[in-house]
Amino acid sequence: MRVLLVEDDELIANGVRQALARKAYQVDWINNGSEALSAAKNNPFDLIILDLGLPVQDGMEVLRMLRQGNNQTHTIILSARDATQDRIAGLNMGADDYLVKPFELEELFARIHALERRMGGAASNVLNWQGVTLNLQTLEVIYQGEVVNLQRREFSLLKKLIENPHRVFTREQLEESLYGWTSEVGSNTIDVYVHNIRKKIAVGLICTVRGVGYRMGQDGI
Repeated sequence: MRVLLVEDDELIANGVRQALARKAYQVDWINNGSEALSAAKNNPFDLIILDLGLPVQDGMEVLRMLRQGNNQTHTIILSARDATQDRIAGLNMGADDYLVKPFELEELFARIHALERRMGGAASNVLNWQGVTLNLQTLEVIYQGEVVNLQRREFSLLKKLIENPHRVFTREQLEESLYGWTSEVGSNTIDVYVHNIRKKIAVGLICTVRGVGYRMGQDGI
C-alpha cells in the first residue's frame, strides 16, 4: 500500500513514516496542504493520512477539494482538533476515519487495517489465496503450513495482487504501489520480485500476461 502522509510536525512525521515502513507500507511525506493537494491529484496513492492544521492550505480544505474533484482516495484524518464538531465535519467531508493526537501507533495501525479490510471486503487481517496466507499485522506468510520468508517489497507486491486477484497489473502500476518519489527503480525490478515469490512459494502462484504485466494464478498452484 502506498501512503501519502501529510503532516507539518517533522517529529510526528518521522515516527509515523518509520513505523509504517516497518509494516511494509511505502510512505511519501508532504508538510503543507498545497503540495499535498497536488500530490494526491497526480499520484496513485492507496491511503492519505491527513493533518488538518497545515501551512499554506488547511487540511480540511485539501480534503474538500479532493472530494469535489472526485478523488476518492481513502483518508484518515490525524489531528489535534479534538472537538466533536471537528470530528463530525471531517467525516462529513469524506474522511474514512478520524484519529485525535496524541495517539498510539498501534491504534493508527488498527484503523488502517480496519480500512484495508473494508477496501478488500475482508472480515479479518488475513488474506488467503489458494493455500497462501498473508497476515497483515505480523507480515507473516504461510504456504502449506510452512512460514515463507519474503522481503518487505515482495510481501507488498504479493499483497497487492491477492487483494485484486482477477486484475492484471502493469509493471508500472506495481512499481507505483511499491516505490515513492525518491526511489530509483531498475527496469526489471518487478520481474525479479515475481521470480523470487514464485521460487519461494510456487511457480504458478503469479501468472504473466504477455505484453501487459501480472495477475494472480487462476488455475491452482
